[in-house]
Amino acid sequence: MFNGIIYNTGKIHSIRKSNKSIFVGIHSNLKLNKKDIGSSICCDGVCLTVVKIERKIIYFYISNETLKRSNFRFLKLNQIVNLEKSIIYGRKISGHFTQGHVDTVAKIRKILFLDKSWIIKFEILDKKLSKFLIEKASISINGVSLTISKTSNKSFEVNVIPHSLKLTNLKNLKVNNVVNVELDIFGKYMYKFLI
Repeated sequence: MFNGIIYNTGKIHSIRKSNKSIFVGIHSNLKLNKKDIGSSICCDGVCLTVVKIERKIIYFYISNETLKRSNFRFLKLNQIVNLEKSIIYGRKISGHFTQGHVDTVAKIRKILFLDKSWIIKFEILDKKLSKFLIEKASISINGVSLTISKTSNKSFEVNVIPHSLKLTNLKNLKVNNVVNVELDIFGKYMYKFLI
């Protein structure tokens, strides 16, 4: 479980592709030791299991299912990814509950600059999930907890404040980039329960 408040990023150090999976190494200052092997780290919104640690490089295995649902199929060397360790019971929750179970991806259609904040318009690529896009609902973009400020058909907008831009890889986004999206967990379960 995570809360989408990002204080750490990492850089893609190595990518080893096989038929339907990827073994990736991420260089980061995230404080981990050998005891953390087997623990979960949220990488650009995707919950991955630490399988190896060498100095400041953390290694993860990315399965075919994750590749199909996320933007990791477009991963490149030196790409910056957002990193978050799982939350600890009793700690303050500043964002919203996320699982790192990415629902789909979205493409950036427009970026507007309002003072020092960004307004980013996304198009969700899986149309059947557009029913979960609700104004003022929480949403996770590349692992960052954000609030939907506007919706229309299969698109939605978020406002990103300077603090979030400074600490995350959102400042590197450009039009037509594809991002990982996790919809609000409570909204999904409530919808499932009520239908």
